[in-house]
Formats: sequence, structure tokens, C-alpha cells
Amino acid sequence: MDLFAPSHLLVIMVICLIVFGPSKLGDLGGAMGKTIKDFKKAVREPEEPKVVRADKAEDGRMDEMS
Repeated sequence: MDLFAPSHLLVIMVICLIVFGPSKLGDLGGAMGKTIKDFKKAVREPEEPKVVRADKAEDGRMDEMS
């Protein structure tokens, strides 16, 4: 027996439609798509390195720029 048979997915989709309603499902789908797009973008882009100032403060510590 297949775990995700088409009949099982159809029943799950009908239950979601009843619980959330058509307008909420559209909003949830849009939010999910935006989240996946942002995640893929973050994975492709390298992380920016932290910048540390080279000049020393009066007490001799290095200051970190935000």
C-alpha cells in the first residue's frame, strides 16, 4: 500500500479546504512559495564577512562595526 496514494492526497486537500477555506489556502500557498524562494536565494548567496575596524579604541580593544 502506497503511503501517498492519490485518494489519500485528495482527502487531505478536501479537509484542508474545509478547515482553512479557499482564501486562506491561497494566502498560505503564496507565503509558502515566498519562503521557499527566499530560502533558495539565501543558499545561493555567500554570507557577507564581518567588518572589524583596524584602529584601536582608547582602552586598547578592537571595536566591531555593526
